[in-house]
Amino acid sequence: MSAPLLVVTDLVKRFGGLAATDGLSLDVTTGETHALIGPNGAGKTTLIAQLQGELSPDQGTIVFKGQDITHAPAHARAKLGMARSFQITSVFPEFTVLQNVALAVQAREGHGFRFWSQASRDPRLLEPARVALDTIGLIHRAGREARDLSHGERRQLELAMALAMRPSLLLLDEPMAGMGRQEGLRMTRILESLKGAYSILLVEHDMDAVFALADRCSVLVAGRAIATGAPDEIRNDPAVRDAYLGKKHDPRQ
Repeated sequence: MSAPLLVVTDLVKRFGGLAATDGLSLDVTTGETHALIGPNGAGKTTLIAQLQGELSPDQGTIVFKGQDITHAPAHARAKLGMARSFQITSVFPEFTVLQNVALAVQAREGHGFRFWSQASRDPRLLEPARVALDTIGLIHRAGREARDLSHGERRQLELAMALAMRPSLLLLDEPMAGMGRQEGLRMTRILESLKGAYSILLVEHDMDAVFALADRCSVLVAGRAIATGAPDEIRNDPAVRDAYLGKKHDPRQ
């Protein structure tokens, strides 16, 4: 297995008396899809927020590409090659699909949004945006306003915006949240097509998708990783089954 791209060591984040992450350690290697699973309240989204720079940890370290980024701002992490998608879609509904992705390219290049009227016609931004849309199968919707997309298509658009940042590591926080079966299968196929080309840290409740996509899984319970291993190891781990998988799982929980 490749050397770690991301190393998280003894990460702690408290909210009052609650430790949302409690001495959490894990790593993601180059080209790996590493899934985080666990019940609500386990600390998954809090971990993603700390990795992305939205939250600052109380203790522990985050090392990315050999650099300590524990207290680095979000824009510095993005510049190093970390991109995040969210549980709730965050696109600009009044802009076209292509313009949304071009904005992500513009942000990557460090241009100011005050020049958006010119930038929306700039081929240096539009061509990379088209490539990202083609990669995730949404190029046929490039000229439509984002407000007209289905929920699943909006999630695809958000993924295209993340890819437009040319990331080394994708932080995907429940990319299938709110999707029906067919939309979820489509997103699973898209993520399968990205395997190996990108390192991915995936938070997801859909266990079929997790076991289809993940090279390794870490199971979070009460802010700690109680097990890390290949999907079959995790599926058959008694402690994991008792803590999480052994329950009749409702993906809404």
